Amino acid sequence: MKILSNGDVLFEGVKALYPRINRTYKFDSVDNKTVPCDAMDDGAAYETSFELTKAEAIEMHKQCMAVFKEAASADTKRKWKDKPQYLPYREPAEEGQPFVGKAKLKGAYGTEKTKPPLQKDAEKNALPDDFQLTSGSTVNVWGKLFAYNTGAVSGVSLRLKGVQVLELLEREGGDDPFSATTGFSAAKAPSEVSYASGAPIPKREETLSKSASDFDDEIPF
Repeated sequence: MKILSNGDVLFEGVKALYPRINRTYKFDSVDNKTVPCDAMDDGAAYETSFELTKAEAIEMHKQCMAVFKEAASADTKRKWKDKPQYLPYREPAEEGQPFVGKAKLKGAYGTEKTKPPLQKDAEKNALPDDFQLTSGSTVNVWGKLFAYNTGAVSGVSLRLKGVQVLELLEREGGDDPFSATTGFSAAKAPSEVSYASGAPIPKREETLSKSASDFDDEIPF
């Protein structure tokens, strides 16, 4: 975990877990699962969890306590508890398992939609808007710790600002119900270019945007 000069935090080379960054999602209590939704819906957010070592979790806890204490000291209107009730990480359920951090950005604040978190490749190229990060990929996670106190609950959250994809894990299983069998092969497809027949496959980098972001100077990647 790295503390940046502006107070932001950067987790380097961590494993992403169940990332939902390509668009906003919310938990549907009827279907009992997380589903895509409009940014203005209640509970809409961009989010990802990621693995932490014990040392990273200890440092994260230390920073959370400092942020919470600072916010409590600066607030002269509300009474704050001595310690936050909620933190942006959880301890492992069993010995030997990793700690898990969580970064989240609401889809909107009030009537204004938020800008989606940045997604960049290892060379700092902007990834396509519909890019879907896969669980298990190795990434850098950039965010901002902030404390909150609603009166009923208080805590510290990690507001997601962006991710940099270092290694992309291929999606397992796919989205179709098919299983392999004998029959037609893609190698026999009557197309001018068949990747299965040995034609070179375009490099993944060629599909990425090469334009520099307006915010490059503020991005820690």
